[in-house]
Amino acid sequence: MQGAQQFLTPVLALIMWTFVMWVLLYKRRLPAMKKIDPDMQEFIRNPRIGLKIPEQARWAADNYNHLHEQPVLFYALMFYLALTGQGDMVNFYLGWGYVAVRVMHSLVQVTRNIVKLRFGLFILGTLLLMIMAFRAAAGLF
Repeated sequence: MQGAQQFLTPVLALIMWTFVMWVLLYKRRLPAMKKIDPDMQEFIRNPRIGLKIPEQARWAADNYNHLHEQPVLFYALMFYLALTGQGDMVNFYLGWGYVAVRVMHSLVQVTRNIVKLRFGLFILGTLLLMIMAFRAAAGLF
């Protein structure tokens, strides 16, 4: 491994993917909102109007929110590993594995939103994070 910069490239990749999902969110959501009510301020005045937004627009918004939940642990863990000298190849590949799983999770959620498949990917991503965290904890001893 060539150092922290290379080790942290999965972090940058997931951040960039989050921006891709942000673009998709607004590409789907704004036209859907304008179609329901051109006065988009009405969505604040009457939150129930948001229930009329089509599924695919909601799925993109939900996914964007999901990319700000568990991945926060991934970011913190990757920086912890880099700062403590535990940025080895195993953790590097586990990190890339996590990014790949999150991208697949996003693609499932914003296309067909098959909950069982999405949940399986979520579990797989969680297991990858847990392995990284347990390896980090073992590195203390």
